[in-house]
Amino acid sequence: MNYSHLGRSGLKVSRLCLGTMNFGPYTSEEDSFKIMNRALELGINFFDTANVYGWHLGTGLTEEIIGRWLAEDKSRRDKIVLATKVYGKMDDGVNDLGLSAYHIRKACEESLKRLQTDHIDLYQMHHIDRETPWEEVWQAMEQLVRKGKVIYIGSSNFAAWNIAEANCLASQRNSLGLVSEQSIYNLRNRHIELEVIPACKAFGVGLIPWSPLGGGILCGVLEKSKEGRRTREPLIASAERLRPQIDAYEKLCKEIGQNPADVALAWVLANPVVTSPIVGPRTLQQLEENVNAINIKLSEEIMKKLDEIWPGPGNQAPEAYAW
Repeated sequence: MNYSHLGRSGLKVSRLCLGTMNFGPYTSEEDSFKIMNRALELGINFFDTANVYGWHLGTGLTEEIIGRWLAEDKSRRDKIVLATKVYGKMDDGVNDLGLSAYHIRKACEESLKRLQTDHIDLYQMHHIDRETPWEEVWQAMEQLVRKGKVIYIGSSNFAAWNIAEANCLASQRNSLGLVSEQSIYNLRNRHIELEVIPACKAFGVGLIPWSPLGGGILCGVLEKSKEGRRTREPLIASAERLRPQIDAYEKLCKEIGQNPADVALAWVLANPVVTSPIVGPRTLQQLEENVNAINIKLSEEIMKKLDEIWPGPGNQAPEAYAW
């Protein structure tokens, strides 16, 4: 396993981040434990979750599964960089969502309890809260940091100007500010190349791409699957709409002797702003397959062909659409 600094921080994390969104809804607790154990064996030290994960089985379930895994062997906690998120609706109360100081404090305490730990290494805002001033957000986060309950702060699904505003105000408060941004980024969806990636580069914010496999589109979706999330109707419909591109992509992957999922991950990893793409395995086999991407180096010729199949904006803003 290779490691990289989390943005401009001194913290080193594995070049692949273990996403846990499947734990509970799609992966049993027993199998989730096996995946986390294997991740540690493979050198993955970066685990990502969110307080809302669990979905139809109940928000908080995924954090509870991770908490029981940590409690099973106390030594595991110091072997991982544990990341979770705050923002989503956790209950029916009027203040049970968003980034108010009230909700941040309450959500953090509840996550700590479910995770069975005394601190969160990376606490990420799951979405921008346009109704809460940054002064309030940063005050709440700074209090958590001072109390040792949170070490680093990150964002997720932020626009470039949100990242800029957040870090400029944090600097005025003599605070470290955001060290990471978790955005959707893959060969199929390259919107953040316009402004988010340049902002991350300018502010020293590490990029943690979610859905690097395009929700299944980039992992050999044309091969029939009888279980898991690849059987969902929206994915099947998307695959049909994108069939010419997917055909070309999977053909190219066969030509270079690599699995489509590995190529998709290797492409994301080739971006110097990327810290760790999130892999969200449903099975142990999927995790072990994903790790192969670490050792794949795509040539300039292959990168060019991938651009032709899955074109991006062509440049950052404003050059992508103006002089």
